[in-house]
Amino acid sequence: MALGALGGLIVLAAGGWLVSRELSPSASRMLRLRAYWAAPASHASWMIRAGKACGSAPFVQPTDGLVGFMWRDSMRFGHTHQGIDIFGPTRLSETPVVAAYDGFVTRLPAWRSAVIERIPDDPLQPGRQIWLYYAHMADAAGNSFIDPRFPPGTYEVPVSAGTPLGWQGDYSGDPANPVGMHLHFSIVKDDGTGHFTNELDVRNTLDPSPYLGFDVNAGTADGNIAVCGGNG
Repeated sequence: MALGALGGLIVLAAGGWLVSRELSPSASRMLRLRAYWAAPASHASWMIRAGKACGSAPFVQPTDGLVGFMWRDSMRFGHTHQGIDIFGPTRLSETPVVAAYDGFVTRLPAWRSAVIERIPDDPLQPGRQIWLYYAHMADAAGNSFIDPRFPPGTYEVPVSAGTPLGWQGDYSGDPANPVGMHLHFSIVKDDGTGHFTNELDVRNTLDPSPYLGFDVNAGTADGNIAVCGGNG
């Protein structure tokens, strides 16, 4: 075999190994998620619980369900997940979503399925402002499951940890392609002028693990289930 061809095979093999390494944690979580979807009640130990705190962690858990995908997971090639996806055990509009910490809730006029909560003083880095983003609280057609206390155009409504915000949905923006029912939850950085940054860029988000008290970082969680106390 020519040296050039051999080198090309080595590069392809290395590239394939890197891709499989990047995608395999998400693949293993997908297998677990499918088992959970088939029988949620049989996997109660895999679930987090809305309003519960893990030890001395500052945040309460924002909803019920399985953390199916983690922060910095490879959702598809070239895309890094900016938050965590928590899949509830019930049907649409039945799994509650609550505020994870004391703050101020905003729902922009065009938002059908999402709210954002301003935390003026980061409990883990006092003096820094952060934002909590909660999404997919609507059905595929965009019928909102957000609590009526937060209509479109809501600005800076004070809430405490555990305040109901709505219910899980499957809204994706495309009625023909709904996502599986879940809550997308992320911690978003402030832009330095009192506004939230673009949540779609993972560089604008923070690892939720220290705030929740258990590992939801795809780079460190390996195959473990993301629950308080952890397990494999």
